Amino acid sequence: MAITSSSAGLLGDTPARDYAHKLQLFNSFAERELRQLIEGLELRPAMRVLDAGCGTGEALSWLRDAVAPRGAVVGIDLATAHVRVARRHESPQVQVLQGDILNTPLPPASFDLVWCVNTINHLRDPVAGVKSLATLLRPGGRVALGQSALLPEMFFAWDSGLERAVSDALRRYYLDRYHIGDQDLNSVRAVLGLLRSAGLRNTVVRTIVIERFAPVDAASRDYLVEAIFRGTWGDRLLPYLSADNYAKLRCLCDPQGSGFAVTRPDFHFLQSFTLTVGEA
Repeated sequence: MAITSSSAGLLGDTPARDYAHKLQLFNSFAERELRQLIEGLELRPAMRVLDAGCGTGEALSWLRDAVAPRGAVVGIDLATAHVRVARRHESPQVQVLQGDILNTPLPPASFDLVWCVNTINHLRDPVAGVKSLATLLRPGGRVALGQSALLPEMFFAWDSGLERAVSDALRRYYLDRYHIGDQDLNSVRAVLGLLRSAGLRNTVVRTIVIERFAPVDAASRDYLVEAIFRGTWGDRLLPYLSADNYAKLRCLCDPQGSGFAVTRPDFHFLQSFTLTVGEA
């Protein structure tokens, strides 16, 4: 299948884009909660499951375990780097393809479940994306759309003023960088509407909170330090914060500093995750 830069999505995704490290950090950070949500889907042996936008592929093994021993799992992702990493999870029951979920090489009516996490919000037309995925379902099959909040609900519990300033700075940054506003940033609230607009039936929603507090485990620390404190915030917020707030943020985000947020005894982090499921 030919994959070109014309596949670029709302957040600039192309086959050449690579944020594999951040995906791996998130999957390790949220593994416990994601596996619980998969368990709640009550998948059965011999089912066929598609992970649409599989990223680096950690969920492929979790889904395989849920449909073992006779089931099969296929992962598909647009990015070359992500597919390269995801193929480490391949097995006789797991296959990984590179492709665009709006134009997959997969036959229609061939899956019992489409699992799609933190992917639909990258599309310029998410309803079209859901409709495309629904064509891959067998009668009675389900689409499960998972979406984590792009902005955490709480990260500096002891300083609500700085938290508001950082949230506002992030919104302004996303608007300037990607031309997306509050409606896009709050896309977790609209997942139910996407499924119903795409014609899916019997939709159900479950929202959980990914909650971490001191002392945090190693996987959570790595995600918070690399993907949020350094990767999402960092220097990119300098133009959007006052000098005083930026200095406080730098202090809280410095793993080598005495004020590092994650090692504070009152550190408390909240991020919501919504899973919406509908039948074809």
